[in-house]
Amino acid sequence: MDYSTIASQVIQYVGGRDNIVSAMHCATRLRLKLKDYQKVDENALSDVDQVKGVFLANDQYQVIFGSGTVNLVTDEVLKQTGLSSTDAKTEEKDAKEGNPLMRAVKVLSDIFVPIIPAIVAGGLLMGLNNVLTAQGLFVSGKSVIDLFPAMAGIATFINMCAAAPFTFLPVLIGFSATRKFGGNPYLGAAMGMIMVHPDLLNAYSLASAETIPAWNWFGLSVEAIGYQGTVLPVLAVSWILANIEKRLHKVTPSWLDNLSTPLLSILITAALTFLFVGPILRQAGDMLAFGLSWLYSTLGFLGGAIFGLLYAPITITGMHHSFSAIETQLIAASETTGGSFIFPIASMNNVAQGAAVLAVLFMTKKEKLRSLCTASGISALLGITEPAMFGVTLKLKYPFYAAIIGSAAGSAWIAGTKTLALAMGAAGLPGIISIAPQSWMNFAIGLVISMATSIVMTVILMKKFGQEELTDSKNVKAKEEIKLIDAQPNVVYAPLSGTIRPVGECSDPMFASKAMGDGVVITPEEGTLVSPVSGKVMMVFPTKHAIGLQGENGEEILIHVGLDTVSLDGAPFDVKVKDGDLIRAGQVLMQIDLDAIRKAGLSTETPVVITNGKTFESMHDQEVKCCDQMLRLA
Repeated sequence: MDYSTIASQVIQYVGGRDNIVSAMHCATRLRLKLKDYQKVDENALSDVDQVKGVFLANDQYQVIFGSGTVNLVTDEVLKQTGLSSTDAKTEEKDAKEGNPLMRAVKVLSDIFVPIIPAIVAGGLLMGLNNVLTAQGLFVSGKSVIDLFPAMAGIATFINMCAAAPFTFLPVLIGFSATRKFGGNPYLGAAMGMIMVHPDLLNAYSLASAETIPAWNWFGLSVEAIGYQGTVLPVLAVSWILANIEKRLHKVTPSWLDNLSTPLLSILITAALTFLFVGPILRQAGDMLAFGLSWLYSTLGFLGGAIFGLLYAPITITGMHHSFSAIETQLIAASETTGGSFIFPIASMNNVAQGAAVLAVLFMTKKEKLRSLCTASGISALLGITEPAMFGVTLKLKYPFYAAIIGSAAGSAWIAGTKTLALAMGAAGLPGIISIAPQSWMNFAIGLVISMATSIVMTVILMKKFGQEELTDSKNVKAKEEIKLIDAQPNVVYAPLSGTIRPVGECSDPMFASKAMGDGVVITPEEGTLVSPVSGKVMMVFPTKHAIGLQGENGEEILIHVGLDTVSLDGAPFDVKVKDGDLIRAGQVLMQIDLDAIRKAGLSTETPVVITNGKTFESMHDQEVKCCDQMLRLA
């Protein structure tokens, strides 16, 4: 795969190197900030190799490539444009734009997206530990460790690896958040380490502790409790640390800055953390986690259905990134909350999107769409939905509706059965490892409900409303809008693009004999049939293969699409008009699936004859384009 060529084409189709302000990528998308978004050639960009979808959101032009490809293409884009992966001025400007809610969501996204791989790794390892230690999973009353005692050491090691990202979560968040807030990320990591120092009472042991250790600060008792697994306190502390550091940099002489600023930043922030910020926000975080779990449990099936229905629309806005903070808190406090309901709902949404895309795969005749569906559908089932959503379901619209209905159905089951996750992981089919083992069956049933509902609804909606979107664009221009012609008197316009010959050269002897009338025969190149005259529809044949028209000048015209196509019983023809309709020259009369005619072993030759004896002179030889002047009536 030539990533250099792909990158150069992307640069070209978004308006050139000078139009790109910044370029970066997330897990699946190349994100471009442009000077002028009107310069983007979206159609050409969509056709670039490996591009699975394009869209504009949050003032970024986003090009979907998928995992493993996007980083390589981004590297080439940065190399060819001479840009760096981040742009401080752009970031600063972005931080001040948009409404407060979207700015807050973006901040949370920027903080949590970089650390999600570490949390996911810990979550999957936690799920693996659950498999090894769960009682009665494979044999009644026994765990894998009971059956194979030699694996006990391995289970202990896996448990240690799984717990580390959550135990030291404040270190990860401290580093990422302080960097986002404009401070020194290493000071943020150091502050996170202070919050989980071994000398503090472990936060996970707080509920069972008989006494709580405390420091005596000039007669003031300050609790020495750690912040393992917390989110809100660390976010607030990181913001405080970054702002203290920045203000100290402004007022401290340069010769003293490197010594006093880190010292005072850490000392002041740590004091505020253990005195006020930590205790208040620890309680707020616990209340938030408990409150959300209570609300979800109380609403039951209805709550799950509503959340499942809205999850994909929320994902479109990017607000789903804010769930990471809530979900981490729910999992960290699983002893009281039972676990996270967000992860199972996300899994229902993802597999529903994947199932809708796979349904489109088996229905469409478009080769590029089929290729896109194969990769993006499997990706969605495994937990990455951007290529599926932005490349397929949103573009076709009806599969997106079907997918959110499927997500709602599966999520209702998940909520009704109180299925919760004990860890974060890949929200899709592999997500079962993150679920409490006793709920595996309910989770699996939810996946089946989501996928089955999504597939059935996709088939129903696409057959009823979206057939044209599935037809090969080489044969049918499903959405092409032909401009109506300002028809000249006594002129008959070409109803199709293709090769034109006198009707006497038609392969069908009846038409060649001019028994039906004189005219021409067109071998079409495209499947859009338009009206050659202004007038009205005299008759649409029941088998849809022929249409009779009457022009304003009294001419009566028969258009017979293909030869012997009456035998196809209307299957390749999508007629847009009915008997008695008034029509304009250039108006679309029919969409034709030319491949279906050819596959039936029939000719696509289309006679266009004047049946009431009007004489004419031909205005075209050999080749004709749709809506060209074709005949002039005498």
